[in-house]
Amino acid sequence: VQLQASGGGRVQAGGSLRLSCVGSGITLDDYHIGWFRQAPGKEREGVSCLSNREGIIMYSDSVKSRFTISRDSARNTVYLQMNSLKPEDTAVYYCAAADYRSGWCRHRRSLNIRAAVDYWGEGTLVTVSS
Repeated sequence: VQLQASGGGRVQAGGSLRLSCVGSGITLDDYHIGWFRQAPGKEREGVSCLSNREGIIMYSDSVKSRFTISRDSARNTVYLQMNSLKPEDTAVYYCAAADYRSGWCRHRRSLNIRAAVDYWGEGTLVTVSS
């Protein structure tokens, strides 16, 4: 199983980026899928997740209304469209997949639970300058 993330880069505040995560050896539609991020000196935090089976989409309060998660089943890919980026969004972003039974993407309080994740992608760095 491999999750390959891409799309990070450097952008000025107010700009946009789109992250992509392609799954291989795994059917993303069968999992809770989404994104975490880790800023320097901080813990890894849940950003957004999507459950295709249950029709659930969730965002952390810090990104709600600015970020949009989506999927393309044909490409076995999950995306994170990030708009109105702020310097505090600077972090390494990781895509993640969790078994449905974990409940990761079922309640807002579980969005940050790293232990729920079965598969991690390599991170992609997002740097937002002021």
